[in-house]
Amino acid sequence: MRITSIISVAVSAVLALSCSGDKSLVGYANPFVGTAYTGHTTPAAAYPFGSMQPGPQTGNLDWEHCSGYVCEDTLMWGFTQNKLSGTGVGDLCDILMMPFSGTPEREDYKSTIDKESETAVPGFYGVSLPGNGVKAAMTCSPHVALYEFTFDKEGASLYVDYQNAIVATGGYERFQKRVLSSEYECVDPTTFKGDMRTTGWEDKGVNYIERDVHYAVVFDHPVKTEIDVQDDPLMKAPRRLYTFDIAPGGKLLVKVSMSSVSSDNALENIEKEMPGWDFGDVRSKAEAAWEDVLRKVEIKGTKEQKENFYTSMYHLFFQPNNLADVNGEYRGADDQVRKAADGSYYSTLSLWDTFRAAHPLYTVVAPEMVAPLVNTMLDQCDAQGFLPIWPLWSQESYCMIGNHAVPVVVEACLKDFPGIDQERAYAAVRKTLTENHKNSYWDIYGQYGYYPFDLVKVESVSRTMECGYDDHCAALLAKKLGKDEDYEFFMNRSHNYRNLLDPESLLVRGRDSKGNWRTPFDKFQISHASTHGGDYTEGNAWQYTFHMQQDFDWMVEAEGGTEAFATKLDSLFVLTDTSEAEGFTGDVTGLIGQYAHGNEPSHHVIYFYTMLGKPWKTAELVRKVFDDFYKPVRDGLCGNDDCGQMSAWYIFSALGFYPVNTVSGDFVIGAPQIPEAVVNLPGGKKFTMKAKGLSEGNKYVKGVKIDGKPVTDWKISYDRIMSGCTLEFEMGPDKNI
Repeated sequence: MRITSIISVAVSAVLALSCSGDKSLVGYANPFVGTAYTGHTTPAAAYPFGSMQPGPQTGNLDWEHCSGYVCEDTLMWGFTQNKLSGTGVGDLCDILMMPFSGTPEREDYKSTIDKESETAVPGFYGVSLPGNGVKAAMTCSPHVALYEFTFDKEGASLYVDYQNAIVATGGYERFQKRVLSSEYECVDPTTFKGDMRTTGWEDKGVNYIERDVHYAVVFDHPVKTEIDVQDDPLMKAPRRLYTFDIAPGGKLLVKVSMSSVSSDNALENIEKEMPGWDFGDVRSKAEAAWEDVLRKVEIKGTKEQKENFYTSMYHLFFQPNNLADVNGEYRGADDQVRKAADGSYYSTLSLWDTFRAAHPLYTVVAPEMVAPLVNTMLDQCDAQGFLPIWPLWSQESYCMIGNHAVPVVVEACLKDFPGIDQERAYAAVRKTLTENHKNSYWDIYGQYGYYPFDLVKVESVSRTMECGYDDHCAALLAKKLGKDEDYEFFMNRSHNYRNLLDPESLLVRGRDSKGNWRTPFDKFQISHASTHGGDYTEGNAWQYTFHMQQDFDWMVEAEGGTEAFATKLDSLFVLTDTSEAEGFTGDVTGLIGQYAHGNEPSHHVIYFYTMLGKPWKTAELVRKVFDDFYKPVRDGLCGNDDCGQMSAWYIFSALGFYPVNTVSGDFVIGAPQIPEAVVNLPGGKKFTMKAKGLSEGNKYVKGVKIDGKPVTDWKISYDRIMSGCTLEFEMGPDKNI
């Protein structure tokens, strides 16, 4: 059963204070949201887009612990240095540390948790571990984690497991073998560093990523004794027990940094970025950085609305993560060390998810981040030969389908963001979409006009659908740059999905290389490539039929016109699944009929009603999703947050519009869910949204104006928003038919 979140007394106090005058927005963001059910978020301390996220680990070796933490768990395993937030595959959580005083509660050093003491706000996490006689607090700067351990008894000690990281599948045997090589050095009694080559991000026992993990650990007290407690000969990395001469009530401060380049770089990160030991000062700077991020959008609303909104903003800026060290060096996808000219190189790019709303939202609320993110993608293309698909720790995982850096790069170019070489960007897009690489077989795709299921054994329909959107994006950039032949090629190929629209069911359906339809055809059967196979990606024919935001008008006509298409949409939201699922379906959640809000391919579909001239249906469904699937409690998310994509959907929809086609230059207007918001734009400009009369009963839009002029096409352009304007909704209780 889903649980009711227990928010700590300390966090409640902060929230109550913040509600009085909104002097601080940090208190509204609750890092515990999504730490139950399938949210897969973490309450770890973090810095916006930083590389370190010190925080709790309460489990491992299963899908539930992709972030390392589930709030129902009763044992603390320790504290780790970096995290994934809301993903469906587990990794990171490198180097586990567990303090204790006296005799630890258990031989494996795990401890019971005082749940009432557990506290998290952006930039800070704290907890009391009564079983181990210690209180733990942690914060961070962009490249350095800082811990403060307070010992209740004699015998201050710290257990450090350098072998540790999250292993989602393969069990303990996989965990034993995850470190391929390791070197460890005591520099002096307060300083330790090391280098590891590790494997991770696995699927069905196939290790997609090898990572170089280099680290430095610095204590503010000299180590009294160091004991080797590694008792497993299969594990290459050390496990150490450090003891300290610290009296009861005393504190141990620990700095940790990690680098993809070298342990010397990790140590330099500490020396240059955090030379002192003032825990309160580091925490204050982290919280101030988060306050600056949250202030990008200032809203009016109830306490619950603000908690939902600013928690979503927090999750949006938790990643991507800048892996470049303080000296600008990073290890690229080809394993070569390079130096970033602007000091940034971003990874943890969950592009299959985030191209849909998170990256479009960055163009509005964080335009300063767009060029650095795109240039990172272009640099990765130079290193590996194609734009990134799902990079982690700068290494390509090949997770998910499509090449969805393409829409992100194209969107930035079409919006003319400075600092991006558009010819270089187009060359990367073209290369990515024409030269074969893993999971992108352009010779097969071009020969048949779709991916035949007998040649591409899994996800053939979904791959075809998603390639169509990437091609559409490439065509628009080719047109902008005057490359007419390329425009025709990519625009024609973007329509390939039409070859899979079954004329009988009017749903997309698999075909083989001879043109035969998949038989038998179960339109409700959910596919999950890694556990079952099938023609769809974490979905079924109903969900993927509507994955054609680049070709909406054609699909409407193909389905029989506006009313027939509206009826088809109605069916999507009411039909129940009559088939028994095969394989893992934990990602397909937040169901309204066949619409799955907990998984990204459905995210734009609610806005199709507005595009059909039936905006009241969009309003009804947006309100239902808000009421049912976003709550400011620990089990408040209906699915994996997926590196901020679920949160970005919430933010856009709260503001009253959504990027159905991310490269169109327009947002489709929906129905706002907060009474007022101000987006603070560059140059002192402001975009203001007002929802006059919004209430529980007044959920329908009676009229829309931009700077006092009525809007009749239910769109607002990106350029209009960024120029500074007021978008005003008049809300009412009746459907505006």
